[in-house]
Amino acid sequence: MSQEDYLKDISEIKTLMRKSSRFISLSGLSGILAGIYALIGAAVAYWLFSLKGDDYIVLDSHIFRFVVLDLLIVGILSIGTGIFLTTKKANKNGEKTWDALTKRLLASFIVPLAAGGIYTLIILSQQKYGQTGALMLLFYGLALLNASKYTLGDIKYLGYTQILLGLICAIYPIYGFWFWVLGFGVMHIVYGAAMYYKYDRK
Repeated sequence: MSQEDYLKDISEIKTLMRKSSRFISLSGLSGILAGIYALIGAAVAYWLFSLKGDDYIVLDSHIFRFVVLDLLIVGILSIGTGIFLTTKKANKNGEKTWDALTKRLLASFIVPLAAGGIYTLIILSQQKYGQTGALMLLFYGLALLNASKYTLGDIKYLGYTQILLGLICAIYPIYGFWFWVLGFGVMHIVYGAAMYYKYDRK
């Protein structure tokens, strides 16, 4: 066996090991679209706030229900688009989309995210509105960081960014809405574009 063949075999073994330990078919385009959905949702929420004329809303108001519906629509569109594009990319690459690795990835992501969502609702029920944006960014960043060990390592940088934004937002809660826009909107587009040009165009 020549040295060239030996190096080729080593490269193939490393590729197989990487595929068996990490889910690598996440779509950069889904990140871009998630950011766009978040910006549109933020614009709708801002418009709803402007109708009320106050800087806060209460839980039993109609506007709060519309804002929650707005967030749910953004979440459903983002998750649905992510699943569709990721599945399409995985099928194209001949990879499985639902196996033990995918289950570990989802569990690592959903557990901290669900805990953060429940905690945020508890805070809201206590009429402590100021830290909502910070909490959403922090727990989302922790969820991304926790899931990064089962997928593309680059996603941890998005997680670190969300955590940093969440901490700064906790210091300046009056700008919580704009930190939310920056984290969930702009940074998703930046990250998705980077991943698209790094992986998807190949």
